Amino acid sequence: QVQLVESGGGLVQPGGSLRLSCVASGLISSIYAMGWYRQAPGKQRELVARITNGGVANNADSVKGRFTISRDNAKNIVYLEMADLKPEDTAVYYCNAEHWGVSWGQGTQVTVSA
Repeated sequence: QVQLVESGGGLVQPGGSLRLSCVASGLISSIYAMGWYRQAPGKQRELVARITNGGVANNADSVKGRFTISRDNAKNIVYLEMADLKPEDTAVYYCNAEHWGVSWGQGTQVTVSA
């Protein structure tokens, strides 16, 4: 089993920044990639960014140049640095780990509003 706990969400004004963190525990050695997804009201959950154990990262087109995913393998933490936030970034953000299965965190709310 792999457990994920997110933190760092909140309310921010347009153009602002936030950093999300996700701590993984359990069968860490089984994880080969981690990522962040988001789900806005009335919309499907979508991939925001993903990073492999080897550090290969990819971002959704909608966040390229604004969001950066990184990973501290020693501490089993994955981060999502979000800059130049827009109202359309408002969503619940979920941490994801890919292993023999898939694990999800409980989600953290990010609200971008003036």
